[in-house]
Amino acid sequence: MAGRYRMTRQPDGFRGFRDGPRPMLQRGPGPGPLPLRPSALEEELEIQHRDIQRILAENRHVIDENVILQRELAAIKDEIHRLGQIIPKHRADEEVQARGLIQRGLKLEAELRAAEPLRTEVMQLRMEAQKLNVLRQELSGQVQTLTKDISQLQAENQQLTAMRADIDGMRKELLEARRAFEYEKKANEVQVEQKQAMEKNLISMAREIEKLRAEQLSAERRAHGYGTGGYGMLNGSPEMRYSGSAFGDIYGGGAWGTYDKRGPPRH
Repeated sequence: MAGRYRMTRQPDGFRGFRDGPRPMLQRGPGPGPLPLRPSALEEELEIQHRDIQRILAENRHVIDENVILQRELAAIKDEIHRLGQIIPKHRADEEVQARGLIQRGLKLEAELRAAEPLRTEVMQLRMEAQKLNVLRQELSGQVQTLTKDISQLQAENQQLTAMRADIDGMRKELLEARRAFEYEKKANEVQVEQKQAMEKNLISMAREIEKLRAEQLSAERRAHGYGTGGYGMLNGSPEMRYSGSAFGDIYGGGAWGTYDKRGPPRH
């Protein structure tokens, strides 16, 4: 406590020594009253501190209440001002509505007065309505006859619909058959092209094999001391061995022997 031993002003309701006179402090030399004891001074300071805290709390409470009351007062003033603006407008609206109702009532009265000459017209309209009722009955008979005719036409249309469905089915089948034919045709063309390409590959491979065989035999004959002229006369060149039916005799009986210029066999 910073001001624990500080001398403070004594309030009027000093409660340090309730049963006796207030002590007097000695300020100068000479005889005088005894000074206050530290414990008594501390007690008095504690009491004053509590009183000050209580007063501050009460002041805060009063200030908060004052702020709340001021807010409520401002809200009430705003409400009064708003009501002061609404009430005249509401009165004006009520007057306008009342005038509108009065004018509407006058207008209805005028219309009722003007409707009296229309009674004769209403009677005439009733007579015409009876005539129209008779005409309606006649038209109803004609409508029934037309309904029967329409039923017959609908039955015929149903038969036509079934025939159209059959025709559509036949068209679809025809289109599917055409598609299958075109597909098979394209597939056969592709197979023919593949066969021709494979034949070319086989021919080139056969030529290469013959060349290799000729070179091998020539090398063997050279190794054994034979001439090279006799081999050509005995065995012929690779082109001579390939020409004619020799290739067909060798390769015609294999897996590709069944293919001809017309393409692979069709299943």
